[in-house]
Amino acid sequence: MKAMILAAGEGRRMRPLTIDTPKPLLQVNGISLIERHITALKSAGFNELVINIAYLGDKIKSALGSGERFGVKIYYSQEEAPLETGGAIRHALPKLGEQPFLLVNADILFDYDCAQLRDIEAPDAGAHLVLIANPPHNPNGDFALDDQNEVCMKSAEEKYRYPSLTFSGLSVVDPKMISHYPKLREKFPLLEVFQYAIAERRLRGEFYRGNWSDVGTPERLAALNQ
Repeated sequence: MKAMILAAGEGRRMRPLTIDTPKPLLQVNGISLIERHITALKSAGFNELVINIAYLGDKIKSALGSGERFGVKIYYSQEEAPLETGGAIRHALPKLGEQPFLLVNADILFDYDCAQLRDIEAPDAGAHLVLIANPPHNPNGDFALDDQNEVCMKSAEEKYRYPSLTFSGLSVVDPKMISHYPKLREKFPLLEVFQYAIAERRLRGEFYRGNWSDVGTPERLAALNQ
């Protein structure tokens, strides 16, 4: 199974730190976010990684190279400008192939063991999402998980039956979920595809209770470094 790291964003909320440094190269205790992901993915048995790049992408390529020093093979999906999460995956599909792949945001930290996701069977033309308890910056959540581990959108009806949860940025995706999406275009968000997949009952998930952080602001980065 291949893995894709989403790393093309401009990191505007992290400015001024990201004026000259792409967000994935920001460091926690001397190690960049993306290097932490690569090391964890290698340990979990993922040896082929696709990384999308746009903003200051040459700096990411210079820092990571071919992946040889990490013991992995890195394929870069170059974007002229950030294509948003859905558009980025669509652009990278030729490098990802036809089998389900692991997808991870570059700007999160977690202690989830990704090795267990290698055996996850994502629904056909769907995905398996790792969901977490709502963090302080997203107290209302995005989704819910029903009794059959199907992901549903948070709604007034369901909030009394199922607690609202937040998407961790970690998932296993069947590439057909993107390629068969009827509103496919160059630039679009992954959330839009998730909403469609939920309506088609093609989104499953799990609730992860371990450590997780979204490195979304300079303050959160400083807190992690402390």
